[in-house]
Order: sequence, then C-alpha cells, then structure tokens
Amino acid sequence: MKFTPKLQGNLIMLFVMTIFGLNIPVTKELYLHHYMTPFALTTVRVTFAAVAFWLVSLFFPQEKLTRKDFLILLVGGLSGTILNQGLFAFGLEQTSPVDASIITTSTPLFAMLIAAAILKEPITVKKAGGVLLGAMGAIWLVLQGKHLVAGGNSGSAIGNISIVASQFFYAFYLVITKPLSLKYSPLTIMKWMFSFATIALLPFTWKATISSPIFVSGESTGYWMLLFILFGATFLTFMMIPLAQKRIRPTTISAYNNLQPLIASFVAIWMGMDTFTFEKLLAAILIFGGVYFVTMSKSRDDLLKQKEAVKPFEQKH
Repeated sequence: MKFTPKLQGNLIMLFVMTIFGLNIPVTKELYLHHYMTPFALTTVRVTFAAVAFWLVSLFFPQEKLTRKDFLILLVGGLSGTILNQGLFAFGLEQTSPVDASIITTSTPLFAMLIAAAILKEPITVKKAGGVLLGAMGAIWLVLQGKHLVAGGNSGSAIGNISIVASQFFYAFYLVITKPLSLKYSPLTIMKWMFSFATIALLPFTWKATISSPIFVSGESTGYWMLLFILFGATFLTFMMIPLAQKRIRPTTISAYNNLQPLIASFVAIWMGMDTFTFEKLLAAILIFGGVYFVTMSKSRDDLLKQKEAVKPFEQKH
C-alpha cells in the first residue's frame, strides 16, 4: 500500500484521537481524586509543553517567523491551548464524561463553518453529510449501554457550555494555523504557541498550581496519570497535529473527534466494564462512514483545479 500524504494525515489523526479518547477518562479520574484543579492542570500542561518543545527545538534548525505569523501563533496559542484546554478541563470537572464525549462531536461542524468563512473552503453535500453521519454515530454510541467512567458528576449546564466553547476554540485554532503548518515545522509552531500561552497564564495561576494536592500527597497513581496527560495527550499529540494539517483539511481533522467516544467504549470493553453489541458496531460504522465522506469531499483547491481543467475544453467548443 502506498502511503499517500492524505493517508498519512488520516493515520496520524487516528493515533492522535486514540490518545485524546483515553485522555478524557484519565483526566476525569485526576479530578475525582482531587489531585489538581482544571486551571492547575492547564497551567502544568502548557508550561511543560513550552519547555519541552523549546528543548527539542535546540537540536533542529531555527526558523524565522514574520510579524504576521507571530500574531497568528499568539492567537492560536490562546485559542488552541488556554481557551481550548482550560475550558475543556473546567467543563469536564462540572459535567459527565458522557456529556463531554457527545459535545466533542460539535467540532467538525465548527471547523466546517470557520473554514468556509476564513479559508473559503466549500461546504459540499458530501462534507456536510459526513459531519452529520459521524455525529449521529458518536451521539448514539454514548447514549446507549455502559460507559468507561461511571459515577461522578451528572450533566451540568455550565460544564456543557464550557465544553462547547472549548470545541469552538479548538476548531478555530485548527483553521487559523492551517496555512502556517505549510510554512513551518511542527516544533516552531508549537514552541511559540505554548510559550505565548504560558506567558499569558502563568502569572495568574502559578501559586494555586504549585500547591496542588498531587505535589504534596506523593501518591504515584496521580503522577502516572499526569505523565500520560503531559507526554501523551499534550506533547506528542500537539507535535503530530501540524503534521496532519500539512496533509489534510481542518474539517477532516476535526471529524476525527467523533472517534473519542468510540475509543472510550472499546477501552471499556477491553477492561470488562462494557460488552460488545450490534449497536456499537453500527455506531462505529456511522462514525467511520462520516469520516470517510468528509475525507473524500472536494476541497477548495480540488474545485479550482477542476474548474481550470474545464476551461480549455470550453474554449475548444
């Protein structure tokens, strides 16, 4: 099989969303044990990522950015890290993992609309249908059967609104940084984005962060969960997202969000907390079908190339 750029991008996002899908129950467990507050966790994530990306970048060529691109990375850093992660962390503490999983399916819709407004990406029937199909599968999946994380908080209006807002800012981040992913390396993009986020957040939250129970309890369980969130759900995933952005569109990337509840369900089955049913199989088919239709829909460049190809034929006739 030939690994085309589009296939590479889709495989990257499949891996990223697997990590993100596991991150929801892990983060919820961190809150249930009162190891950290949402704002403390967000502070640790963005600070750790900024330091890690800068250290790794020292071993690679340094790229110079234009003033305009610096501004885009500043906005991207605020929307893709502080607003996205902070609002999601706060919302997840207030609401249930089930509600959070359902709400993450709104990201492809936001990305499709924002990309149409900013990047002039067309909203085709196939793309819109794929977004709807994937959302139906994901919502159906989390509404039936058992779930990976039982108990905890029930749905909260404030928590749910926070999750919706976090998905909007994540979609916005994907769209506005798409052009930069074609110009710069992932390291350059991430080190500046997380640096801006750290500078904006740290002065207000560092005192509460260093006094978090996780740092004084000495319990290894909390540290293992935090390590997964930092290295897996932050450093590794955010390093790979720009690689996917080089290869596939923001709407396609965001369509993979629908895999998060599916992955959580599979983990529950593997751990013996849930059972495999026909409904889950059908939901998986709907989700993957939705991703497929979004992936196969024509981009703005595809339509322009098609239009240019038609012009010579029309001139001959």
